[in-house]
Amino acid sequence: MPTTVLPATVPPAATLSSDELAAWLRLQLTPGIGNIHARRLLEAFGLPQAIFCESPARLTEVVGAPLAQALRQEPAELAMQVAQTLAWLEQPQEDGPLLQRRIATLGDPHYPAALLDTADPPLLLYLLGRSDLPWSAQTSLAMVGSRNPTPQGRLNARQFARSLREAGLTIVSGLAMGVDGAAHEGALEGPGAGEGQLATVAVVGTGLDRVYPKEHRALAHRIALQGMLISEYPLGTPPLAANFPRRNRLIAGLSCGTLVVEAALQSGSLITARLAVELGKEVFAIPGSIHSTQARGCHALIRQGAKLVESAQDVLEDLHSITGLSPSRPASSGPPPPVETTHPLLTAMAHEPLSLEALQALSGLPTASLQAQLMTLELEGQVARLPGGLFQRLVRA
Repeated sequence: MPTTVLPATVPPAATLSSDELAAWLRLQLTPGIGNIHARRLLEAFGLPQAIFCESPARLTEVVGAPLAQALRQEPAELAMQVAQTLAWLEQPQEDGPLLQRRIATLGDPHYPAALLDTADPPLLLYLLGRSDLPWSAQTSLAMVGSRNPTPQGRLNARQFARSLREAGLTIVSGLAMGVDGAAHEGALEGPGAGEGQLATVAVVGTGLDRVYPKEHRALAHRIALQGMLISEYPLGTPPLAANFPRRNRLIAGLSCGTLVVEAALQSGSLITARLAVELGKEVFAIPGSIHSTQARGCHALIRQGAKLVESAQDVLEDLHSITGLSPSRPASSGPPPPVETTHPLLTAMAHEPLSLEALQALSGLPTASLQAQLMTLELEGQVARLPGGLFQRLVRA
């Protein structure tokens, strides 16, 4: 993958003035001018304000006549977008000065350097969170997976994220339901999360003035206080389906590797894994049951060369030469893991989803006693009730 070189004519940006912001937003909002054409223009003419002062003939030389004509016409929504963005940037921080809103353009010192090595770095990024904390893709790991994981998949995501965060990695994900949300939650649970470096980064597919899914509103607020929310989309951008696969390139680019926790064969998580491979980064996958459709994506990745991992230590050992972090098991100040149970019903269940009838045949228990024991184990977090009347044993990662 060739490195994307920042145009030499674009100097590092300080805080943007309203005129500078308007020029960047105009370049972003002009129909037909994507990131590639925008970088060509920046390389040829410098900052966006200079681009819009150029003659049609000069613009045509760089991007062709149709786009040159488009650049001469101010987007209808520009004034509203500038006012909305300025209001967002100037909004008082109820949670103190550490939580900050920023616009990072190409050349800005707050622009993540790792994205400059990708094929299509965004023209500008909207950032909400702890910009005072250090953060590097070299010590960040992407964690992605199904929006509808099994209970074991959700538990794996949370526990892997917590352990990896304790070891010193920043967890990068997409704030989606399922594995993404569990990974963010696990990273925020780690002892000292948010102290010394970002705990977790959420790359979203909407404007940062919106939270999608709405069920993650409280989680997004916690991420902003201990990590960072990032979007390439202008404020007010709704949750459009096409934006979510596209943001996956940023998740892959902002990390030194990608861990797929659980995924079906058609999962968007496989897009993130493919993008990570194209960037020359490591891909890890957690295996699952051969009977689970939510494990087939991970199994396909493993067959294609992804590294099978069974613990957070497996990931840390493989990334040690990149991250410099110790692969030894991190000390935890949280509650100790439960003592391995010898409950006979759990032994009978093994690790495959089973129906009540199958469990009764394996255990020989009367129906009433079996249901009572299953309820007790479910309340203890050792058994999960699945759709279709199935039960599955849960195991700590």
